[in-house]
Amino acid sequence: MFRYIWRRLLLLIPTLIGVLTIVFFMVALSPGDPARVMLGERANAQQLEQLRQELGLDRPLGEQYIRYLGRAVQLDFGESIKTGRPVMEEIGELFPATVELALVAMFLATGLGILIGVISAVKRNTWIDYSAMVGALVGVSMPVFWLALVFIMLFSVGLGWFPTGGRMNVRLWFEPITRLYILDGIILWFREGDAQYLISAIRHIVLPAVALATIPLAIIARTTRSSMLETLRQDYVKTARAAGIPERRVIFRYALKNALLPIITVVGIQFGLLLAGAILTETIFAWPGIGRWLYTAIAARDYPAVQGGVVVVSTVFVLINLVVDVLYSVVNPRIRLQ
Repeated sequence: MFRYIWRRLLLLIPTLIGVLTIVFFMVALSPGDPARVMLGERANAQQLEQLRQELGLDRPLGEQYIRYLGRAVQLDFGESIKTGRPVMEEIGELFPATVELALVAMFLATGLGILIGVISAVKRNTWIDYSAMVGALVGVSMPVFWLALVFIMLFSVGLGWFPTGGRMNVRLWFEPITRLYILDGIILWFREGDAQYLISAIRHIVLPAVALATIPLAIIARTTRSSMLETLRQDYVKTARAAGIPERRVIFRYALKNALLPIITVVGIQFGLLLAGAILTETIFAWPGIGRWLYTAIAARDYPAVQGGVVVVSTVFVLINLVVDVLYSVVNPRIRLQ
């Protein structure tokens, strides 16, 4: 097991070098002049040349690439062109917000998706099954940005149940402990007996989390149904039923346990996609995470921020895939990682 993990970690090196290379050349060869973007259209040639020298953009592309790789190995992506702050410092402040949003969305998607998939498989070819699968198809087909706008119009503007954006009520200030506001709210609740921070954090995360969870929920539900239908046909399930074991135990202990492998794969992939693809959701709900930060960095032609953000998200995605592979052997001991 540990040898397998070490080999996979070593394989991260060429993978990350490939990611670094692709990101660098995509940004470097894309049209536009970051110096012109920073200084504006009224900047003269002397000002533009001076800024290019400061950023190293006047050097040959190969030299820029080597310098970039050397700094990336040290997790030093330089300073943001837009804000002037170190890129990794900004990522450290913003990434927990994206992780929190992705975790809540994935919790909703996994729990409801597996439940709907199991019920749909058990009630196969009934109105429950048809309704669940039609709902899953609608969920996959519905654009996240459109659903987010509908949620804001209906639940925020119309009913006033939830705020339109942000992570916390601006009137409530506290020193972040873990930068995961729900966890911080729980800690403050137990420490000070004040639940207003927790309530505010939950109210702010509901709409973006539900909007972000829609597509993964539908995919997990469909995958669970397919895997459960295949498992329910197996002989050991028929034998368990013939032995008089209660149906609920047969479904959840025998069938679902052996149907988890494809579900784990889908959950891992979708979680990685949530971390990388929350740009629209975070932008619409003004969620101060790395997705919205990357959007503004791309719009501002902020090379260091784009490169650092994409590399960090790619690394997390690869690590999630490693965790999924390791979970295979935990869920099904018959699988041996070689």
